[in-house]
Amino acid sequence: MSNLPLLHLDAPLHEHLRAHAQRTPHKPAYLWYGAALSFAELDRASDAFAARLAALGVRKGEPVALFMNNCPQYIMAHYGIQKIGAIVCPCGPLNKEHELAYQLTDLQARIIVAADNLLPVVDKVRDKTALQHVFVVRYADLLPEQPMLDVPPDLLAAKAAPLEMQDGMEDFLAVTRSGAKPPRVAIDMDNDVALMTYTSGTTGLPKGAMLTFRNALYKTDVSVSTKGIANSDVLLAIAPLYHIAGMLMGVNIPMLSGATTVLLHRFDPLTVLQAIERHRVTWWYSIAPMNVAVMAVPSARSFDLSSLRENTVTSFGIAFTESLAQQWRSFAPNCESMEAAYGLSETHTMDTYMPNHAIRWGTHGLAVPGNQIRIIDPDTGVDKPVGEPGEIILKNKGVFKGYWNKPEATAKALKDGWVYTGDMGKIDAEGYLTFMGRFKEMIKVSGYSVFPEEVELLLIKHPAVAQAAVVGIPDPEKGEVVKAFVVCKPEAAVDAQALIAWSRENMATYKVPRAIEFIDALPATGSGKVLRRLLKD
Repeated sequence: MSNLPLLHLDAPLHEHLRAHAQRTPHKPAYLWYGAALSFAELDRASDAFAARLAALGVRKGEPVALFMNNCPQYIMAHYGIQKIGAIVCPCGPLNKEHELAYQLTDLQARIIVAADNLLPVVDKVRDKTALQHVFVVRYADLLPEQPMLDVPPDLLAAKAAPLEMQDGMEDFLAVTRSGAKPPRVAIDMDNDVALMTYTSGTTGLPKGAMLTFRNALYKTDVSVSTKGIANSDVLLAIAPLYHIAGMLMGVNIPMLSGATTVLLHRFDPLTVLQAIERHRVTWWYSIAPMNVAVMAVPSARSFDLSSLRENTVTSFGIAFTESLAQQWRSFAPNCESMEAAYGLSETHTMDTYMPNHAIRWGTHGLAVPGNQIRIIDPDTGVDKPVGEPGEIILKNKGVFKGYWNKPEATAKALKDGWVYTGDMGKIDAEGYLTFMGRFKEMIKVSGYSVFPEEVELLLIKHPAVAQAAVVGIPDPEKGEVVKAFVVCKPEAAVDAQALIAWSRENMATYKVPRAIEFIDALPATGSGKVLRRLLKD
C-alpha cells in the first residue's frame, strides 16, 4: 500500500481510529493468526461496546477493568471505554484472587471485561468488590478457519468448548456486533484520565498511575516520529497489551500511524519466524530473551526475515548487546536493532529513544523531543555533574496526573511537574542516558554502592550463565553483601565456587557475589521485568 501522510490530529487516539476508518476503511488494522480486523470493523466494534457501557450507566471518569491477555477484543474494549471518556484499567492476567480483589477494590470498578479462562478468578472476587457486570471474552472467537500461523494449542482447544453465561455476564463479541452508536463525549486532552496503569509495586502495594489522553497522544507521537514508523509498515505486537510498553507499541502506535499490526496471543519463537516471513513484518518491539529464543529455533535460518527493517529491544533478563544485535542481523539481514528506550508507567514510558544513526551500546538513548531529564543528588536535590550517577527526574507532556486515591505517594513522586523516579542513572556529555537500577535495590557493601544491573550484566558474560539477578543480603561486617541467583544455559554447568572465582577476576572485589543460588527461572512480571524483591523475600 502507498504511504499516506500521518493525520496529525490534536485529538484522542480513538479519534485517529475513526479517521483511519473513514480514510482506509478496509485496510487491516490487526492480523490475528491470519484473520483480518479492518480499521472500519474495529471502529464499529469499539463504538458498539462504548454504547453498551453508556447504556449501563458508565460515565466519563469511571474506571472499567480489563482482565485478559493479547487478543483483538482487548483493543476493541480499550477504545470503546475511552470513546465515552471512561478510564481503561488493565489488570494483569497473571493476577490471582487477592491481587485482582485489591485492584478492583482500589478502583471501585463496577464493570470488568475478562477472558473466559479467567472467570474462576473473577468469581472469587465478585462478592468482595463493587463488580456488577462481567463482559466475557473468548480468545478463540476471532481465529480464522485456516490460520496462517501456528495457534497456541489452548486457544484451539477453547474454540470447541461451550461458553456458559452466569447472571451478570454478557458475551463481549455479541455486544460489539450490535451496530449501536455511543453518545459523543467531549474530551479534555490535558485533564481527563484515559488510562490507569498499576505500577509493579517495587515498594508497598501497587498504585494506579492516572494518565491523560494528552499523555498517550504525546508519547505515541514521539514514538512514531523518532522511529520513522509509517502507515505502510507492518508491525508485530507480542509484548503484553496490558503493560504500558506493550500498550504503546501494540495499541497506540497502530492508531496514530495507521499501520497494520500482526498481533500474537503470546510469545512463541517459531510463530514469530512465521509471522515475519508470511506477513512481511517491517517493525518489531521485543524483549531480549525473545531474540535469543527465536535464533535458537533449529529451522530459524530457513525463514526469510528480509522484510524486517527495525527491531527495538528491551533488556529484561539479559542485556541486548552489540554482539547480540550482530548475531540477530545474520538472521534478519536488513534489520537495525538497538536498545528500545528508558521509561516508566508514570510517564507513559518512552522517555528516551535510540537514534538509528548514532547507537550507543550500553545506554538507553537520548531524551525524546519535549522531554527534560535531570540527574540529581537524591538527598540534596542538586544537579549532578555530567557522567556522575544520581536520581533520574523527568518533565514532559507524558507525566501522569498522580496516583489514584494516594495523595501522599503523589506528592512524593510528583513535584512542580517533575517525576522523581527513584531510578539511578547518569547522562554522558552527548546526552545519552544510562539507567543503572532502582535506588531501593542498590546494595551497600562496606559503604560502596553496588547496582544490581551492573553485576548482572557482568555475570551473564560468563559462558555458562543465561540469566542472573542480584540482591543484597545482610552481613555483620560489611552491612550487606551480594547474592546472585543464576539460570544456567542449557547443557552448560558451573559450580558456585568457580563462578565466584571468575567474578573476582572480572569485577571489583566489593561487587563479587558472596553467595550464588542456581534456579530454573527468574521470577518476572508479565512484561518480563525481573522481580528481585521476590528473590529477596
